Amino acid sequence: MSGSYLYLKYSFKYICKQMDSGYKNLQKLFLCCLGLFIGTAFCMKWMEPGFIHNGSLFTIIGLEISYPKEKVVSILSGLHGHVKTILRYHLVFDFAFMAGVYTGIAALCLMAREKATNLTLKQFLLLLALLQLVAWGCDIYENICLLRWIKTPSIGNEFGVYHLAVAAKWIIALSAALLAIPLAIRRKK
Repeated sequence: MSGSYLYLKYSFKYICKQMDSGYKNLQKLFLCCLGLFIGTAFCMKWMEPGFIHNGSLFTIIGLEISYPKEKVVSILSGLHGHVKTILRYHLVFDFAFMAGVYTGIAALCLMAREKATNLTLKQFLLLLALLQLVAWGCDIYENICLLRWIKTPSIGNEFGVYHLAVAAKWIIALSAALLAIPLAIRRKK
């Protein structure tokens, strides 16, 4: 009986230690992603003053969400060579930014999952972590469209799909982050 008890006691301590190290590994992954996010965001923000079309600034968010198809075509077809180059560099940096953002949000969801006690919440957080791959794919599609339209500024019927991908990306990423952040930073019970 005492041998079984000691075995269970040490097994339980070992499992708890492994779970804690899993959480610590998720924290390390999140911090690495946060560094990548901050570094690439700084670089992209530094490029934004160069987004000039007909003497006024345009924005990436405008190209993603708020500008109608005609304005996007007008902007991309009227860019000077150096502005096209800056915009291309911005989109290339965005690929690295994506790696930090979506992997970081997935790590946050998994960190929150480690602290959750409700099985349904745990499953939902895992689903949100996995959905970051979908959001990442939507963001990649968005960048590919923009890079293609910079090269040849004619937008066919794909503008609706483009906006759907942008909306899906934002909804998936923001909902996961807004749910996971408060759960991940709370103390474990």
